[in-house]
Amino acid sequence: MAKLYFSYAAMNAGKSTILLQASHNYHERGMQTLLYTSSLYAEMDKRSITSRIGVTAPARLYDGKLDLFEQIKQRVEEGPLHCIFVDEAQFLTTDQVWQLARVADRIKLPVMTYGLRTDFQGNLFEGSRALLAIADVLREVRTICECGSKATMVVRKDDLGNVLTKGDQVAIGKDVYISLCRKHWEEATGRWPAADSASPKFAFDEDEQPKSSNQ
Repeated sequence: MAKLYFSYAAMNAGKSTILLQASHNYHERGMQTLLYTSSLYAEMDKRSITSRIGVTAPARLYDGKLDLFEQIKQRVEEGPLHCIFVDEAQFLTTDQVWQLARVADRIKLPVMTYGLRTDFQGNLFEGSRALLAIADVLREVRTICECGSKATMVVRKDDLGNVLTKGDQVAIGKDVYISLCRKHWEEATGRWPAADSASPKFAFDEDEQPKSSNQ
């Protein structure tokens, strides 16, 4: 049975690299794949997926109006196809996620999607929410915070390095995104003061329950 997969992570975790390597593995075995990426971040309508290490492959662009099920169905009628790959899957609409589920269920092609889980405000993207709800397989792609802990959150900075806490969920421009652990994301966004003497301090022993150091 074909399945719908969602591999999610914070920024710069290597999601596109993993996608391109998986697609390459199919091609090495004489199989055909179909790649998609969001038109939102496509530079000058560039129809490709490019990883941070420079690997690239042709891809079709999707926007919120595209019926992915119908387009993939038409592609299957034209010739053999063995797997679908979708980058920037957080930008899918809920309807499009269901369309991809139908590709797995009715056309019986595995669908591999890759994207962010949450935005710079800690909120789920529409596509990610739908994928977390109905995907058959969820996979976390790990990256690390500047402190060495697992990074699960993203902050947005302007071109002067200031952390932004307001704005549109999707912003195309010169903003920079940094992956942080939850603790340092809270501090960076001002949700928790970095140095607050009134805050309770906790001491953790490996084999003990957390307890207040003031007790």
